[in-house]
Amino acid sequence: MRQSTLTTWEPDDARFWEQTGKKVAWRNLWISIPALLCGFAVWMLWGIITVQMLNLGFPFSQADYFTLTAIAGLSGATLRIPSTFLIRLCGGMNTLLFTTALLLLPAIGAAFALLDTKTPLWVFQLLALLSGFGGGNFASSMSNISFFFPKKMQGLSLGLNAGLGNFGVTTMQFMVPLLMTVGVFGGSSMLLQKASGSPIGQIAAGTATYLHNAGWMWVAVLVPLVFAIRWGMNNLEAAHVTPRVPSLSEAMLTISKLLGVGLLTSATGLWLMLPAGGVELSKWLVLPAMIAVTVLAMRFVLPPEAKAGLERQYGIFKNNHTWVMTIIYTMTFGSFIGFSAALPLAITVIFGFSHAPDAAGTMTHTLANPNAPAAFMYVWIGPFVGALIRPVGGWLADKWGGALVTQISSVLMVGGAVAAGYYLSLAYASPTPEVHFPVTLGVFILLFFASGLGNGSTFRTIGVVFSREQAGPVLGWTSAVAAYGSFLIPQIIGEQIKGGTPEYAMYGFAAFYLLCLFLNGWVYLRPKAEHFNA
Repeated sequence: MRQSTLTTWEPDDARFWEQTGKKVAWRNLWISIPALLCGFAVWMLWGIITVQMLNLGFPFSQADYFTLTAIAGLSGATLRIPSTFLIRLCGGMNTLLFTTALLLLPAIGAAFALLDTKTPLWVFQLLALLSGFGGGNFASSMSNISFFFPKKMQGLSLGLNAGLGNFGVTTMQFMVPLLMTVGVFGGSSMLLQKASGSPIGQIAAGTATYLHNAGWMWVAVLVPLVFAIRWGMNNLEAAHVTPRVPSLSEAMLTISKLLGVGLLTSATGLWLMLPAGGVELSKWLVLPAMIAVTVLAMRFVLPPEAKAGLERQYGIFKNNHTWVMTIIYTMTFGSFIGFSAALPLAITVIFGFSHAPDAAGTMTHTLANPNAPAAFMYVWIGPFVGALIRPVGGWLADKWGGALVTQISSVLMVGGAVAAGYYLSLAYASPTPEVHFPVTLGVFILLFFASGLGNGSTFRTIGVVFSREQAGPVLGWTSAVAAYGSFLIPQIIGEQIKGGTPEYAMYGFAAFYLLCLFLNGWVYLRPKAEHFNA
């Protein structure tokens, strides 16, 4: 019978790797990838659901829809903070088994809530919050896989896990619009009030739509996947991975406590920032406070022996390279996940309406554009390209060096963001915005390409710069901070669209990318750098 917990693991020993390690590592990776794919799909579901809720006549405002996407983004980012440290405390198989099973909660909830346009907004807000479980999965999954492979394969193995896992965004954006036209899971349909689209063509108003399939389709995949994790993956009980693997029930209790902290701080932060809370504090104040409170609060919910393991992992915060890589990784993954979340609704709002001055000379954005592009036909392309190129970025980084590939990515992202801002400004001031759509789409595809390339290369840099013990937690931590892009980018773009200046959002992103370009060059590409071209 296969051992679920392995007590010997030395992947950098060539003999061990060839005789034992390789087969085990690849088996764990091939199960990890679809689990991560489902996590991304459930987390990013609201970027697609909100567009279709708008077309079906759910009685919410555009601001409400952007808020749902932002809630899921913020929750997923915050849950990555505790997820960063779960592997050392609970074991890889234990962690992925339970956190993957938790995805069933928002998936089943969405399946029922989307059956009725009278479902109150707070229900969708709660489900968006729980969808954050899928975002948190990335930190624990990447940390886990980093321990299975030798340092010389960190770029490729982590690029495959993240890149193919990120196909969850594309898969969701492709499959949800496709399956919502077929009553494959039963339930009553609703009629489209506005024309919609799918990856294979336009869907006319009045078409029967089964939006609740967006939940059931993931339930159908998650259930067998949970069994595959239980019987196919391993815990690694070793000093540099998990010093003591707890029982599954003990692990589930620890995971529940730590994720509970993340959910509580997420809900509190949202209440402080969003208009519904009545406080509306600046997100630039609340987000750093949320991160700090989450990190500190985790210490108080664990027993002494688990707390000692957590404190040991907190050593990453004393390493300056942790903070450098956090900023650089935010440029790559933060942009990928933020644009994935924001684009479907942004395309619908910017290109779905004609923009022209009224009789008084005031710019109006309320007249429906009969030639508007169908967002669902195109939004999956960018995430597809970004996910596809990520393993290539890791592979190139293994050969050329991570920092060099990241530098190339940074240059492309600066240029892409400036170009995107320019073309968005043209579209938002045009009575025929659709004429600017092909170039705008092409520029965003370039941004996804560059972010995926750099995302793969940063995995290599982290694997080389940090020790075996620290690399896993650093991967989780940097991904946690970067994931706030899924909250910030939809919020920033939404605010600037409301203000009539969507280009300002993109120019601001370009300035940040320029900072990352200089930071990466200074720290890792100077001839005398401590970790030159890591």
